[in-house]
Amino acid sequence: MKYPSFDNIINNLSAGKLHSFPGGVHPDDKKSLSNTTAIAKCPLPKQLIVPVKQHVGIDGAICVSVGDHVLKGQALTHSNAAFSVPVHAPSSGHVSAIVPHVVAHPSGLTEMCIVIDTDGRDTWCDLSPMMDYSHRNKSELLEVLCKSGISGMGGAGFPSHIKAAPSKPIEFLIINGVECEPYITSDDRLMREHAWQIRQGLDILSHIIEPKAIVVAIEDNKPEALQALTIACQDKPEYRVVSVETKYPAGGEKQLIQVITGREVPRSGLPSDIGVTMFNVGTCFAIADAVLHGKPLIERVVTLTGEAIDNPGNYQVLLGTPVNHLLATGGYLADKQTTPKIVMGGPMMGFTLADAAIPVVKTTNCLLVPSNNELRDDSAERACIRCSACSDACPANLLPQQLYWHAKAQEYDKTEEYDLFDCIECGACAYVCPSEIPLVHYYRQAKSEIRSQKDEKDKAEKAKLRFEARKERLQREKEEREEKHRKAKEARLTAKAAPSPSSQSDNVSGQGNSTAKDKVAAALARAKAKKAAVQEDSSDGSSAPVASEDDKKAKVAAAIARAKAKKAVAQAQSNQEQVPPPQNSMNTEDDKKAKIAAAIARAKAKKAATQEQTSVEDNDTKQARIAAAVAKAKAKRAEQQSNTVVENAQGKTEEVDASIVNAAPKDEKQARIAAAVAKAKARRNAVVEQPIKETEEASFAASDNIDPSEEKKRRIAAAVAKAKAKKAAANKESQ
Repeated sequence: MKYPSFDNIINNLSAGKLHSFPGGVHPDDKKSLSNTTAIAKCPLPKQLIVPVKQHVGIDGAICVSVGDHVLKGQALTHSNAAFSVPVHAPSSGHVSAIVPHVVAHPSGLTEMCIVIDTDGRDTWCDLSPMMDYSHRNKSELLEVLCKSGISGMGGAGFPSHIKAAPSKPIEFLIINGVECEPYITSDDRLMREHAWQIRQGLDILSHIIEPKAIVVAIEDNKPEALQALTIACQDKPEYRVVSVETKYPAGGEKQLIQVITGREVPRSGLPSDIGVTMFNVGTCFAIADAVLHGKPLIERVVTLTGEAIDNPGNYQVLLGTPVNHLLATGGYLADKQTTPKIVMGGPMMGFTLADAAIPVVKTTNCLLVPSNNELRDDSAERACIRCSACSDACPANLLPQQLYWHAKAQEYDKTEEYDLFDCIECGACAYVCPSEIPLVHYYRQAKSEIRSQKDEKDKAEKAKLRFEARKERLQREKEEREEKHRKAKEARLTAKAAPSPSSQSDNVSGQGNSTAKDKVAAALARAKAKKAAVQEDSSDGSSAPVASEDDKKAKVAAAIARAKAKKAVAQAQSNQEQVPPPQNSMNTEDDKKAKIAAAIARAKAKKAATQEQTSVEDNDTKQARIAAAVAKAKAKRAEQQSNTVVENAQGKTEEVDASIVNAAPKDEKQARIAAAVAKAKARRNAVVEQPIKETEEASFAASDNIDPSEEKKRRIAAAVAKAKAKKAAANKESQ
């Protein structure tokens, strides 16, 4: 939709041309009952009932306790929420209760209230005025408005610090002084008596919002107020004070914006969407009090009027003052009412109070106490005659008749189709209805039911989301537990199936292990042969010397055994060269046991040799002794090679391969006998062999550093020493 431009609007305002809105009515205003006297101060009540929530948005948290002494202007609640403002103590006294109490609402329901027993001293708390506001940051001023509890005082109660910080650029700042509702004159008297302070509030708002133009709108049935504001703003030519046609409901926000600018607020939008924002004159007055004097919003001007009031007029009333206290101040005439009736607000948009103990709040601008026949009786409702007068009077271009039918039938979806929430509840339709149907009551009830249903739906949706989220969380936790258990089970199975370090070494070493097994098997075979020889020697110790024929057979068998032992050692060495044994693969404990067993075998062999030297008198020939010595030397050398093989195979598991063990001579008994005979002869000549061995070892140790001539001498010396040793052995045998 195309809206008038800013320049066109300014030109029209300068020329005194305004727009209009559809519908509207001209009821008898009856403002003369209360606008002829100055604003009076309402006496301090003995008890103040301060509702925690007096604005649109979220109520604050109570920051006082029962029994606390509070000062006038002290904050009773606090909140960090954006759509929230605190409430303050209207006077000094003690907090006597914090309980639910019936409040100013058509439903007559209760809300949490703070009850203060006044002490009569009306002592202020410390105030912090900000006279240099023009040099302060805008955010500081907005914080002052918030902490002072300033909210819209024209009826909506919207937090002013939110409204003063629009998200879009503002072209027009409109100050609403129309006050179109019949009977109400609180804004009229405020403009007459406090025009300058309203102007100061306007300056503060202009500094915060920085609009392109400022318009003060006053209905033309208030000439004194119009004159007072014109004088107050005469030094500011950019402030335009305009007179608006008297037509109800010209004071409505959307209707007044349309009258001043010719622009229409979108159905689901805000005035800021078309570059306009609006404040009530009472709100401007409270803003000036908060910034320039440091006073929070704790009182307001209330019109007390009606034919059942003896002294109607406007009163400066502390918030939280019970309505019955104000009625007593104005002089309530009970005889003019058959049934007590008090309307909060005007006759068009007000509602009947359920209790006279209801307190005055920030949005209370009027208390109407009518006589019996002063207002239309809502109980005189008759059937609709379909005259369409309500449609002609509706300023929002709605179809009140259709809304009425669907609201009465509780067809709330249909009411929304007919734009129920665009209704401003001005009451123009009910005012012109010849059947005296209280149409606004039906609309309010339908709106309340729709809001309740939406709230229930939202709660159900949130509960569903919470349930689904909980279900997903439980399922996720279950899957995580199962996955954790599965991984733990796999870890246990892996640990159980994993081989020991020695087994892993065996698996890695492969053929190297078989080589070590061959060597160990050969060593064990030799050990068993030695053991059998020792046992044979022990059994033959007392017998006669072996005959030469048997000796010859024994030598042959010993030679065969030695040949096979050499072959086994050679195979072990060949396997060792082909597959290098891995380090740290043989069990140290098993190696130790093998060495101990070998040492025991050697000790037993030495013991048997000693016994044989003392018990056996053998007349073998010199060749037999030499052969026995040579056999012993070769056996010792084979043993040393086996020990070397065992030492090189450290870390391997000692396992005997049956195939290696089976490689022993087939005629094992003959081999053992022959080996025993040969070993006995070798040990018998050990005394002769030892010096020769020592000489040979010494010569081998020095062989690396001797030249050929020295080597020849060494060999001659060794031969001489060997001959001497043999001679000494022969002498010993002959003895």
